[in-house]
Amino acid sequence: MDIYFPSGFPVCRGITGLSNNCLERAKRLKACVGGFLQRQDLSSLCKYRKPRLTLEECLLWKQSLEKLLSSKHGLYAFRSFLVSEFSEENIAFYLACEDYKNTKSAAKMPSKAKRIYEEFIGSEAPREVNIDYETRDITQANLKSPTASCFDMAQYRIYILMEKDCYPRFLRSTAYRNLVNQLTVKSAKARSKKAIAARPPIEVEEPK
Repeated sequence: MDIYFPSGFPVCRGITGLSNNCLERAKRLKACVGGFLQRQDLSSLCKYRKPRLTLEECLLWKQSLEKLLSSKHGLYAFRSFLVSEFSEENIAFYLACEDYKNTKSAAKMPSKAKRIYEEFIGSEAPREVNIDYETRDITQANLKSPTASCFDMAQYRIYILMEKDCYPRFLRSTAYRNLVNQLTVKSAKARSKKAIAARPPIEVEEPK
């Protein structure tokens, strides 16, 4: 698959054929685009998304990947981070599996299962996820008679991959640390305003 870069970045075909110069330029592009996406997307959580994200909720994300993904804001932040890391296919596949398991109509399962397999697992999948051959083969065999659990093994593998790799990097990222700092400042200001408002009015004695 061809990779197209903006003006000034040559088209590169195949990792083994890349020159050192091309690899270096690709790394610079990743760092530039990645940093931009992180700054833009996570900062918006403090301003535009409702209900507003609180410091308490943001700190809960440190407890586990499950806590992070169960939060609407957390999922948004984590997905934005993965986009900046060019590994968004992991969370996209995980969510596709969750949606698939919630399919109410058994008649729709075969077509949905086929779309997920072709997009994320097949040999020519445009958003191929990193799973071992055994898991791939078992998943492919499951598609012959699709059930709600046919992607369970593959989904579990990707969850563990995110838990051990992507999730710790998200917590260490500048984007997440900046978000915590912004919310800490906002929380402190809110407490200060609340304390001032709660103070009893000062009675001024009128001169006799």
